[in-house]
Amino acid sequence: MPTTLEVKTPRLVTALPGPNAKRVLEQDAKFMSPSYTRDYPLVAKRGLGAIVEDVDGNSFLDFAAGIAVCSTGHCHPKVVAAIQKQAAELIHMSGTDFYYESMPQLAERLVRTMPGAESKKVFFTNSGTEAIEGAIKLARYATKRDKMIAFYGCFHGRTMGALSLTASKSTQRKGFGALLGGIGHIPYPYAYRCAHGHTAETCGAEILEQLEGQIFKRLFDPEDVAGIIIEPIQGEGGYVPAPKFFLQELQRICRQHGIMFIVDEVQSGMGRTGKWWASEHAGIEPDILCSAKGIASGMPLGAIMARESVMLWKPGSHGTTFGGNPVCLAAALATMDLIESEYKENARRMGEYLFGRLADWTKNFNIVGDVRGRGLMIGIEIVRDQRTKEKAADLRNAIVDLAFHKGLLVLGAGENTIRLSPPLLIDQEQADFAARTLEECFREAGKKI
Repeated sequence: MPTTLEVKTPRLVTALPGPNAKRVLEQDAKFMSPSYTRDYPLVAKRGLGAIVEDVDGNSFLDFAAGIAVCSTGHCHPKVVAAIQKQAAELIHMSGTDFYYESMPQLAERLVRTMPGAESKKVFFTNSGTEAIEGAIKLARYATKRDKMIAFYGCFHGRTMGALSLTASKSTQRKGFGALLGGIGHIPYPYAYRCAHGHTAETCGAEILEQLEGQIFKRLFDPEDVAGIIIEPIQGEGGYVPAPKFFLQELQRICRQHGIMFIVDEVQSGMGRTGKWWASEHAGIEPDILCSAKGIASGMPLGAIMARESVMLWKPGSHGTTFGGNPVCLAAALATMDLIESEYKENARRMGEYLFGRLADWTKNFNIVGDVRGRGLMIGIEIVRDQRTKEKAADLRNAIVDLAFHKGLLVLGAGENTIRLSPPLLIDQEQADFAARTLEECFREAGKKI
């Protein structure tokens, strides 16, 4: 009989949460910060591939991947071997003050994935929010300007600079006082809820007109704007893709005014959409690109990649103690090997397969308003009424909980969207299980209307 982690689909052996999980939940409530958000009582103990086992021996199919982090699955043998080998050789010296052989090796691999003829340079961080913080500083340093423009619905992190850009949920900002000044926000092109009735290919023209005709004339002179930052597919905002033309026009506007065009690919990058970067689908060439999450299969690593003519800051202008840690670099090099050789293509193929399975869901389920995304970055928006598009956060939350109790791990995004962001190695059997399980959950949740 196979062990729990050798199965490809869930196996539940206790009620959820189980007795060991309950004990951990009690301890967590006593000692952990209440700022953490948990959607359901999963107490993970081990993982392999797309399967996670909890402390009671229940196994789950993971379609969240640690919030799109475990790109090559849990504990991929090649990633584990790279981590173990490096940990036995050198754990830390600090790449800010010394050199690691693997640091320029990974940087070279990363810049080869970037579009555009100009040479690129890389700065390594510990996380996505640190990458965004560094991008803010780099944009200011490179342009000698101080204003920034971001989009409503965006999530760029929770440290003070990144939080100043973030406009996802008010609770993320409430209680922290004045944030970084000189930051403005404009609407994101959200085709399903486009106020002008545009399609997914045409939504956003009025936003660009607002940027040039209102923001630049009434709030920020474009010569004062250091950077405009955008997620090519909003993550926490609800897995909303920006139209190709919108990204292309935004790049044109930035180039016209000498503004740094910054792309946040922390959640959408590293092969998740079937290409290295989601922005590749639009054929754009960002001045600065931020990555993290899936870059090292679960080890804490982020990266700022920029055109060489942009990354000209002097020694000491920016630094980090732990960013680019050699153990994380080893994990990232192994991760890139796997994504390049097989998982990027698998993400494209399995994404197409899942979208084929989901194509009729807006017709089959009256609570499904929209299905969108690219590759294995899929958002399913839940509504109370397809005609009015009334958001149904309660139904979305109920579906997430129902899925957990059926052995499928998913998370919400935005106010009322379910996100599917599985490891990039899932196969058709696992995709079918996830689709069938969600269909069951939709039918059960639909009865609550």
